[in-house]
Amino acid sequence: MTKPALTDLLHAAVTAVGGTERPGQVAMAEAVAEAIDSNVHLLVQAGTGTGKSLGYLVPALAHGERTVIATATLALQRQLVERDLPRTVEALHPLLRRRPEYAMLKGRSNYLCLHRLHEGVPQDDEDGLFDPFEAAAPTSRLGKDLLRLRDWADETETGDRDDLTPGVSDRAWSQVSVSSRECLGATRCAYGAECFAEAARERAKLAEVIVTNHALLAIDAIEGAPVLPGHEVLIVDEAHELVSRVTGVATGELTPGGVNRAVRRAAKLVDEKEADRLQTAAEGFERLMELALPGRLEEIPEDLGYALTALRDAARAVITALGNTRDRSVQDEDAVRRQALASVENVHAVAERIVQGSEYDVVWYERHDRYGASLRVAPLAVSGLLREKLFEDRSVVLASATLKLGGDFDGVGASLGLSPEGRVTEAGGAAERSGGAAETRGAGPAAGEDGDGEDGDGPAEADAGVPQWRGLDVGSPFDYRRQGILYVAQHLSPPGREGSRGDMLDELTELVQAAGGRTLGLFSSMRAAQAAAEELRGRLDVPVLLQGEETLGELIRRFAADAETCLFGTLSLWQGVDVPGPNCQLVVMDRIPFPRPDDPLMSARQKAVEEAGGNGFMAVAATHAALLMAQGAGRLVRATGDRGVVAVLDPRLARARYGSFLRASMPDFWYTTDRNQVRRSLAAIDAAAREGA
Repeated sequence: MTKPALTDLLHAAVTAVGGTERPGQVAMAEAVAEAIDSNVHLLVQAGTGTGKSLGYLVPALAHGERTVIATATLALQRQLVERDLPRTVEALHPLLRRRPEYAMLKGRSNYLCLHRLHEGVPQDDEDGLFDPFEAAAPTSRLGKDLLRLRDWADETETGDRDDLTPGVSDRAWSQVSVSSRECLGATRCAYGAECFAEAARERAKLAEVIVTNHALLAIDAIEGAPVLPGHEVLIVDEAHELVSRVTGVATGELTPGGVNRAVRRAAKLVDEKEADRLQTAAEGFERLMELALPGRLEEIPEDLGYALTALRDAARAVITALGNTRDRSVQDEDAVRRQALASVENVHAVAERIVQGSEYDVVWYERHDRYGASLRVAPLAVSGLLREKLFEDRSVVLASATLKLGGDFDGVGASLGLSPEGRVTEAGGAAERSGGAAETRGAGPAAGEDGDGEDGDGPAEADAGVPQWRGLDVGSPFDYRRQGILYVAQHLSPPGREGSRGDMLDELTELVQAAGGRTLGLFSSMRAAQAAAEELRGRLDVPVLLQGEETLGELIRRFAADAETCLFGTLSLWQGVDVPGPNCQLVVMDRIPFPRPDDPLMSARQKAVEEAGGNGFMAVAATHAALLMAQGAGRLVRATGDRGVVAVLDPRLARARYGSFLRASMPDFWYTTDRNQVRRSLAAIDAAAREGA
């Protein structure tokens, strides 16, 4: 049987979803197919409107190998499983003469645990000795949520939290879910045969395409505990988020509350000697944490070292004791034991990691107004980890609307473990080394590290082991220079670390007024967003919504529904808003979103690049800002008819040497610093929108 042409398959899929075939989508599909066949990894930048998901789904389905697709957001996972995959599979069925199966797989805590639901939660002393299903007041939110969860358990086929609408509080969900460490295991659990999480894993084993998230991919890759079925092709969508998500999974944390919880749980099951030893170590740790000041610990202080060593050794003794004792007087003893073991093992692992010490780890104190102090440890970089664990024995495609920073892929590639030495020619033929490109700019979190034989998180590989990769920008169907303006308010004073910016608020007020509302305000801090919202509510007669005053979904819905409405907020809005049409015609950034100078992990990474001979500021701070600005600017043009302005109220974007790097990372809008021109353009766009309403 003749294999159907990729272009025919893509045409069938695009028609099935009611889309329009785009040159960039065709180029992407061909590049993905070539990457799968040649085992040369692919970084592909596909702008908004390209039809990126079909650009990788069609060649993956056509190839017929088992494929894992990992996304950063729940919204994209649901889009793939509920819309794109069903339509694509049906459209390709007549041509492929098979109907590939697909499934979604998440971490265990995302699924309802029937054991927890029916047997109750092993209670900590501080939580009270009551069954929340029976004792929670029927008027309390917790009580109502738990009763609804019990009813839902009889109806749901998946047990997936995201299928429950409306949702429930995190506290309620924690009563009916378990982590993988707390799980009894299907063979030891009375409800193992009905387990929703196990059913999801079984569906994934039988599927040709498995959709999951970055966190589960990271756990599978770096923790040595396989949770994903074996696969030949890996596609990472929203790949600009991968380094951050992997860093999160590889970060350990100790808090007095968490350590004391481990003590309470273990005390029910081990003898008094082991329990007292862990309690004493926990008290010593808590006393130190009361005095902890936020900041990086380049060396572990002697008193903290003693406290962590005591904690580690006491936790190890308790872990041994938990494996050797059984107490049938404890109700549901196996579940209590698993919960205690999970808590104590975490204490042991983090304490051991910090006590052992590694030049590739960063340790710091954090202090939160609400939760108190915590001790954290994270990898200095994850590039070596990803290179070793992600790019061996399978083809990897990494896709996003923002992978080229400053005009090339080298920065993002280096942060992912793909060095410039492994980049092949655009033609994708025999590997043609292209060394030196990264050194000219120093744009990635690992930039400059390859030059001295080490990359900051492990020994360098020999040339033969360097993963080969190709970068491809398939562009966007949008005409950015005709559809949008990038305006930099060059006349404003540069933002300082503290204090209000009166001239910035004046500028913001005038811009919003000219736009007739229709403004998405992206701020570098929640404090700045709150100050701006409060100020503009007093100055203008337009609704100003503020992140945190309602759920994010509801805020975006209200913003999209009313043209005069403005929405102000911080980090999640830079990447999470999709409002095509005339209701979002002005995107404002209050300042360049550099990481905080006192951010321990970012400053440590910057210092490491500098010590390796690179440009630490460009490699870390500027790259971080460029990624966010590219994502933020991408909120403006979401459809071919969209028009508007991205306004950056930070003169450094026009004046500073790094400004050109940041601007080159953003969509290619028409660029100006003329404030009067921008006000006229906004007024004209607003007038046109009102006429068309």
